[in-house]
Amino acid sequence: MPSRPLVGAVIAMSATLLVTSCSTTLKGNAVSVFDDPFSVAGMPATDGPTGMRSDPAGPSRVVLHTDDGDMDELGRQAISDIEEFWEANYSGTFDRNFEPVENLISWDANGFDDTEFCGDSTYGIVNAGYCLDDHLIGWDRGELLPALQRAHGDMGVTMVLAHEYGHAIQYQSGMIDEDTETLVAEQQADCLAGAYMRWVAEDKSPRFTLSTSEGLNSVLAAVIGFRDPVLNEDDPEVGVDEHGSAFERVSAFQFGFTDGVQACASIDMREIGQRRGDLPVLLPEDRTGELAITEKSVEDVVAALNTQFSPQNPPELSFKPSDCPDARPSPPVSYCPATNTITVDLPELEKLGAQAESDDGVSLATGDNTAYSVLMSRYMQAIQREHGGVTLDNAEAALRTACLTGVATTKLSKESSTPDGNTITLTAGDVDEAVSGILTNGLVASDVNGESVPSGFSRIDAFRVGVLGDQDRCFKRFD
Repeated sequence: MPSRPLVGAVIAMSATLLVTSCSTTLKGNAVSVFDDPFSVAGMPATDGPTGMRSDPAGPSRVVLHTDDGDMDELGRQAISDIEEFWEANYSGTFDRNFEPVENLISWDANGFDDTEFCGDSTYGIVNAGYCLDDHLIGWDRGELLPALQRAHGDMGVTMVLAHEYGHAIQYQSGMIDEDTETLVAEQQADCLAGAYMRWVAEDKSPRFTLSTSEGLNSVLAAVIGFRDPVLNEDDPEVGVDEHGSAFERVSAFQFGFTDGVQACASIDMREIGQRRGDLPVLLPEDRTGELAITEKSVEDVVAALNTQFSPQNPPELSFKPSDCPDARPSPPVSYCPATNTITVDLPELEKLGAQAESDDGVSLATGDNTAYSVLMSRYMQAIQREHGGVTLDNAEAALRTACLTGVATTKLSKESSTPDGNTITLTAGDVDEAVSGILTNGLVASDVNGESVPSGFSRIDAFRVGVLGDQDRCFKRFD
């Protein structure tokens, strides 16, 4: 998100994620079975075991070039399970018989064992993939799978292999061909993996379990970890092998999880374009997209929101703690309805917005907009107060806040002027930072007491409703 004078030098602004700052979780019973904040795509949001069962069904597949270690055992169990799902669901969707992939192969990216995958040496290949020519699936057991398991558990590994198997399904069913855009193929595969994960969450898998709260949150984190890197407009990699942002890939996964396999074929360039809308995709040349978190930048963001939403009584902004008679603090940014005041703990907001460094290739997005999106969410609580007729301290309010923050995100993706002549604009990567924060700490999707719902899936879904909709839609959906 950049802040820049209308005339003069450009100052970069962006966003970050801090996992240690988190909201609490609301408990209770929702009022409608059709719009239940305590459900996940029609399923109860429940805690429970996630990962391989203690007594899983035996694997039906063998792995070529295996070292007989734990990673290959997890891989072949995952593929065996994914194939059982497709055996049960393929013919009902595609009106033909399912054909499993020919072989599975593993390698150690650090090894010198002359293993080849799809005609290439596997040395240094930290990846998993589907090879169309040989109709086989392979993975790196030395670096990739261990990193996925450390970061996201057994189901992070299974998610990636379900995505790769999705490519096999696409070609076999005729959903895509070799001329299909990579962006479409990748997001369809995310969607197909989502349909499989729904089957696991419904307790139909003989090998794995998946809770719909923290377990599903970990799977979504794995999806986010494989987002495209943020590129500048002059980067030579622009448009090459594009897979999609975290926002886009999580959305595709959620389509499959919610609506099943049949939803995946509807993902094409037109649909992706509609979902992407005017959200920024590339950074301007020589820009990082990061803006230092200072009193001035916070004031500029609030001023830009005033420009976009024009409330009759704009909220006051304070950097000093004060008592609030009708809401508990939710640092680093709190909103007090009684005084219509947004209170910012600037040092803690800076920490939330700091960019984390990671070299494991499977991490969440971090940056300044994880912090600024929380600030935006508290502003949108003020908008709810002015709207009237809604409660600000329950589960519906938490998801409504996420939804309205999505609306604000879309508005700030265009230049927003401030009274002193500056502009605030979201940049490429900012939305992914917001999505990562929504998943891990839930602050953007919390009520005025900082309480959220247990499902990151539901929080992100509410945010997407706002990104693709407007204020009226948020108030109607989360009333």
